[in-house]
Amino acid sequence: MQFDTWTKALAELPIDCVAVGVQDDGELTPEAKALDLRCREKLSRLTKRGDFGGKPGETWLVTDLEGVRAERVLLVGLGAKGQSSKDQITRKAWRRAVTAAISAATRTRVTSLALALPRPAAKVLSDERLGRAVAEHAGHTLYRVNDLKSAKKPRPHALARVVVATTAKADAAVKKGFKQGTALAGGAALMRNLANLPGNVCTPTYLGKTAEGLARTHKSLKVKVLGLPEIKREKMGCFLAVTQGSEEPPRFIVIEHKPARAKGAPVVLVGKGITFDTGGISLKDPPTMDEMKFDMSGAACVIGTMNAVAELNLPIHVVGLVAACENMPDGRAIKPGDIVTSAHGLTVEILNTDAEGRLVLCDALNYARRFKPDVVIDMATLTGAIVVALGVHHTGVFSNTDSLARELVDCGLAADDRAWHMPVGDEYGEQLKSNFADMANVAGRDGGSCTAAAFLAKFTQGLTWAHLDIAGTAYQGGAGKGSTGRPTAMLLEYLLRRAGTR
Repeated sequence: MQFDTWTKALAELPIDCVAVGVQDDGELTPEAKALDLRCREKLSRLTKRGDFGGKPGETWLVTDLEGVRAERVLLVGLGAKGQSSKDQITRKAWRRAVTAAISAATRTRVTSLALALPRPAAKVLSDERLGRAVAEHAGHTLYRVNDLKSAKKPRPHALARVVVATTAKADAAVKKGFKQGTALAGGAALMRNLANLPGNVCTPTYLGKTAEGLARTHKSLKVKVLGLPEIKREKMGCFLAVTQGSEEPPRFIVIEHKPARAKGAPVVLVGKGITFDTGGISLKDPPTMDEMKFDMSGAACVIGTMNAVAELNLPIHVVGLVAACENMPDGRAIKPGDIVTSAHGLTVEILNTDAEGRLVLCDALNYARRFKPDVVIDMATLTGAIVVALGVHHTGVFSNTDSLARELVDCGLAADDRAWHMPVGDEYGEQLKSNFADMANVAGRDGGSCTAAAFLAKFTQGLTWAHLDIAGTAYQGGAGKGSTGRPTAMLLEYLLRRAGTR
C-alpha cells in the first residue's frame, strides 16, 4: 500500500475516488462544499432531496462529476456534529469515517482513494498521528484472515494507494506518520496471522522459524532459538513442567534489536506462547477450546512488535522473549499437587494445570534479568478473570511501578488501544501461600487476574515491570472469530516515545 499527501485544490487531484464528509442533516463539510461548487452543486442537490442521509459510516458513490478530476466522489456519513464550540469531529467518528471510506473503496475497482474528511482538533489528533492513524486503519481494514480453505480465494481488492488531503505546513509530519502507521499495520498483521493459524501449524517450532525469518529480513535483529536441551540447561523448571505433556518440542525465542546508536539499558518484551492450551490435566470445557490456539497471542504480539521496531529502526535497545510450548494432558503431564522449581529457585505447587501461562512467564522473566533491563513488559492471555472485570474493551495493566502503569495507559489512549490500571498489591500475593512450596500457582476465584499478576510479581524484585493481561482484547470469539492485533499499537506508542519520536 502506498500513502501520499495532496496540498493543492481538491478538485484538481487526479485520482480514482475522493472521499468527503456529510453530516446527518445533509450539510456538506468544507471539503465537500469545495467540490460541490466545481460540479454545479450536484452533491448538495443529492443530499437535499434525501438520497443520502449522512448517518455514521454510511457511504454513497457518485460518478462522472463535471469540474472534478476524480472519476468518483464517495460521500461518507459523519453523523451529528461534534459537541465542541467549533463543531469539530470526534476522534471516534473520524476513525469510523476513515474505515467506512476504505471499506467502500474495496468493494469497487478503485485503485486509488483520497481522504478529504474533516479531522479532529490538532490537540486531539496531531498531523503526525493523523498520518499514522490513516496507515494503521487502512492496514486493519484491508487485512484478510489467512484461512486454509480449499475453495478458490475471492478476488483481492484493487486499492493500492491512499492519499490524504492536507496543508503544506502539515505535509512532512503526516508523511512521518505514514511510515510509523505502515510499520504498525505490518506488525499487527504479523501478530494476527500467527494467532489465527491453527495449533497444528503454528507450533513452537513454527514460531521459532518465523523469528529467524525476521532476522534475515532486518539487519538490526539478532535471533536465538533455544531448544529443549538449552532450556534444561537454563533450569527453567516451571516452563519445562508445562511442556512435558506435549509431543511438540518447546522453544525459547530471543529477538534482539540493538542498533549502533542505541544507548542505555533495554526494554524487554516478554510473551506467553502457549500454541495450544487444553488446560492439561485440569481440562478445559470443550465448547470453546478451539479458541485456545489464540493462547500464544502474547508471543505473537512480541514478534509483531519487534518486526515494527526493526522496520522503523528505532534508536533504542529492545529485546523480545517468547516462551513457546503446548499444554497437553498425556501420561507425562504435570498433575495438581506436583511441585516444580523455577529458574529463579522458588518452588511452586501446581494446584491447577490450566494456570500454565504464569509458569512459562516466570522463567522468561528471570531470563530477562541477564539483559539488565530498564523496563520489562510481559503480555499474555493470562486469565478469564480479566474478561469478567474489563470485558473486551480494555487490556489490564498491572505493575510494580505506578508511573509505568500510568504511562502505558496513556499510550493506550493515544493509540486508541485502551488499557486500565489494575491493582497488584501484597495482599494478592498473600493469597498464593502453600503448605508445601514457596507458593501455589493459583489462589481461588476471587481477584483471579490480580493474583495471577501477583504470582508474576514475585519474580520481578529489582525490576521495573508491567504485566498486560490481554485475554479480553487480543482476540474475539463467536462468528467474527479472529485475532485483533492488540496491544501492538499501545506497545509501539510506548517504544516510539522512548525513542524520542513522540
